[in-house]
Amino acid sequence: MNGLSERIDKSTPPACLQSKSLSRVTAKHADETCDIMFAIVKARMKTYRSFEELAANATGGIDYRIRERSGVSGIAVVAIHGGGIEPGTTEIAEAVAGGRHAFYTFSGIKPSGNACLHITSRHFNEPRALCLVQRAFTVVSIHGCGDAEPVVFVGGLFTRLEQRIEKSLEDAGFTVRRSVRFPGTSPRNICNRCRLRMGVQLEISAGLRSRMFGNLARLQRKKPSVELTRFVAAVQAALDQF
Repeated sequence: MNGLSERIDKSTPPACLQSKSLSRVTAKHADETCDIMFAIVKARMKTYRSFEELAANATGGIDYRIRERSGVSGIAVVAIHGGGIEPGTTEIAEAVAGGRHAFYTFSGIKPSGNACLHITSRHFNEPRALCLVQRAFTVVSIHGCGDAEPVVFVGGLFTRLEQRIEKSLEDAGFTVRRSVRFPGTSPRNICNRCRLRMGVQLEISAGLRSRMFGNLARLQRKKPSVELTRFVAAVQAALDQF
């Protein structure tokens, strides 16, 4: 996921302010420079803490797009960081959903800078998404992380389904791991806000997503590879046992 949670220590000037070239800068000017740099970094880190906040600063159909459809299985497959936010996740989720499972995606469609449309899984409260997942027995939430290694990190509260997906993916030749970075265990996580109160979160690395499409450019994502076909078949096989 793209959200940054680290806090910047404003009390410590950036390294550039400690260099000899700035030795003549007054303390006042150094403080002002720190404030400016801190504001720039903070702006770059900005993500929204709710859909209401995002909707007040972005326009549907121009900055983002929402798509959904119902299914017959009782399972919902969602990509809340789709489009240019975590590229490839919309396409993967829609392929996994197929014609059996419910599908939802929130996609960033700006020409660039879609990362600012990121709302964490715990804070994602777009009404249509909540309505869809609350109707489903369980949810599989597709995300993308930046790791270069082709790997899938599995998480969530639905341990039995996690294990089935993990085994199915490994049998298909994929590397699957668990990571403390992506536990997906918060009850507020979108994958756990279903009727069973437990779902599965799949964090797919950039390295693996690139293999699924050749690369993650917008036009290239319309050309899926055999790698995506294998991945989808493996996840669907595990979901068929639900």
